[in-house]
Amino acid sequence: MNHTDTIFVAGHRGMVGSAIVRRLQALGCANILTAGRDELDLIDQHAVNAFFTAHRVDQVYLAAAKVGGIHANNTYPAEFIHQNLMIEANIIHAAHTNGVHKLMFLGSSCIYPKFAEQPMKEEALLTGLLEPTNEPYAIAKIAGIKLCESYNRQYGCDYRSAMPTNLYGPGDNFHPENSHVIPALMRRIHEAKQAKAPEVVIWGSGTPMREFLHVDDLAEAVVHLQNIPQERYAGETEPMRSHINVGTGTDVTIRELAETLVKVIGYEGKLVFDTTKPDGAPRKLMDVSRLARLGWRAQISLESGLHNAYGWYVDNIEHTRKA
Repeated sequence: MNHTDTIFVAGHRGMVGSAIVRRLQALGCANILTAGRDELDLIDQHAVNAFFTAHRVDQVYLAAAKVGGIHANNTYPAEFIHQNLMIEANIIHAAHTNGVHKLMFLGSSCIYPKFAEQPMKEEALLTGLLEPTNEPYAIAKIAGIKLCESYNRQYGCDYRSAMPTNLYGPGDNFHPENSHVIPALMRRIHEAKQAKAPEVVIWGSGTPMREFLHVDDLAEAVVHLQNIPQERYAGETEPMRSHINVGTGTDVTIRELAETLVKVIGYEGKLVFDTTKPDGAPRKLMDVSRLARLGWRAQISLESGLHNAYGWYVDNIEHTRKA
């Protein structure tokens, strides 16, 4: 790893981008380049090209994206596919035309078919229909993988793709309608504790199983993957199936997740599971054997990670709301 490289982290204010910045800083990288929305509109092709022309960028971490939960994906499908396609196409093309050899694209586990065999292997990509609720977002992320692979094949670039499982941690979105399962449950259980409510109702039976990765583990993994020699990376991938799953390789039930959150938050009421509500897919687990062969495994346990995320929530969200 060249610590003097100029490294552009696109999306540095988001949960993933900010974690990557923290990781690079911890490793002693001195030239981390960032740009907020007020400085650079990533949907504007001319603006992105001008930005790369003005800065001598050596590496890119493409963490910028329009993201959200099921409600947001169902409500704004056109925005999810359009904005994500534009962001990745603009950055990847501008990186190539300005001589950036190394780029890491961040995707999502939702790229895999709805009924993919569990745990989901990288080979499952494009083997079946996607989950309808987030299909536009998933299509955009698949396109990002294929953009990277196409520039690699045609121009000899070294553009890589990492597909993380469900993420959580500092910087997460705790919006009551648009957040994912961990921040949504964390907020509801915290508010129940504050209100001394006797119970918290959770949709579904609590039996579906999900995998969760702390965002600081993700940041460590993608920096590790970015700096693996090209020959070794190519030895574990294929030119047209070059993405790497990033996860823990283990999962828990929604009930176990909720019970761990109750412990972390210190809530003394009870959990009630509303079985009239849908469960969703019974299981979503990533196969991370390729990642393990490339020398990385997750380090942060779920309970430890939830303590960290809850501390951030209290300090940054709850404290701000009360101020």
